[in-house]
Order: sequence, then structure tokens, then C-alpha cells
Amino acid sequence: MATHNHEHKTKWVVMLTAVTMVVEIIFGLTTRSMALLADGIHMGSHVFAIGLSWLAYVMVRRLAANQDFKGDSGKILSLSGYSSGIMLLIFAFVILVGAVQRLYHPSVILYKEAILVAVIGLLINIASAFLLHHDHEHSDHNIRAAYLHVIADALTSVTAIIGLTGAMIWNIVWLDALGAIISSFVIIRWSVRLLKDSGKVLLDME
Repeated sequence: MATHNHEHKTKWVVMLTAVTMVVEIIFGLTTRSMALLADGIHMGSHVFAIGLSWLAYVMVRRLAANQDFKGDSGKILSLSGYSSGIMLLIFAFVILVGAVQRLYHPSVILYKEAILVAVIGLLINIASAFLLHHDHEHSDHNIRAAYLHVIADALTSVTAIIGLTGAMIWNIVWLDALGAIISSFVIIRWSVRLLKDSGKVLLDME
């Protein structure tokens, strides 16, 4: 029952995230905000990762109905969580490299438009986090991975808003890139923990 509930939740989050991703990438390019573009690109990775989580639940449900399957379907969820952790780690480094490059090559940013879209993205992330909220004692690595993806997106939205606002008020353009750098380090830490935990399950380690 819990697995079916997680499947339904992740499906809705995939749709919400996909719409927000398109909007943030478009406005990140038009407003020339590195933090906002990073948020949109990162959200794009989440569309793929949370979509993978949703497919994992679909597979588990179908295998549960298959009388011939004798394996451990629960490991599919851990494998999906591990794969999501790898994607989270890769895109964190992509954001980090892009932000460092922006420090050395700053550009003009349309602050008000960028802040508005970042706020919209944050609201979507908050709604998705509520949808994916679960009892940690009865959770699996798949739903945990999906939850971490939206929390990571919320973090990048918050740092984008703070960085853009500070840059606009004090005319310090590099604050926008600094926000993206801070987010990337936090996301790297989360992804490493997820990889360790889900990897132990896959290797049957206590």
C-alpha cells in the first residue's frame, strides 16, 4: 500500500517539476542569471531522477503481481535511489563548474525577473516536498532519493533568491554565483550519503 502511495506521489511531482524546469531554464537564459539557470538545469536532472523513481515503483508493483518472480523487488528501489544519487552528484559538479566560471566572467543580470521565477520555483519545490514527505522509519531509498532531489532544488532556489537580492541591492554580481557554489557543496554532501546508504543495501551490508 505504501509503495502504491509513493508511486502516485512521485508521478505528480514529476509533472510539477517538468513544468517548472522549462520555465526556469527559459528565464535563466533570458535574465542571464547563473543561479536561476543552475536551478533550472538541476531541476531538469530531477525530472529524470524522480521519473526514474516513479518507474521503479511501477516495476515493483508489476513484479509483485507476477507469480513467477522470486527475487527481491525491494532492491529495485535501492538501485533507483543509488542511480538518483549519482545523477545528483554529477549535476552538483556541473553547477559548481558553471558558477566558478561565472565568477571570472560576470554578466549583466535582470534581477527582478530572475527573483520572481526563483520564488515560483521555490513554491513548486515546497509543494513537491509536502507531496513526498514520508515516515523515515518506513521509507525506502527510492522515495528518500526523490525527496532529497526536491529539497536540493528548494535549497538552490533559496540561495538563488538570496544571492540575486543581495547582488541587486549592493550591486555585487558575484553573489549570484556564490549562491550556486554553496548549493552545489550541500548537494554533493547529500548525494554522497545517499550513495553510501543505498549501496549498503545493494551489497547486503548491515
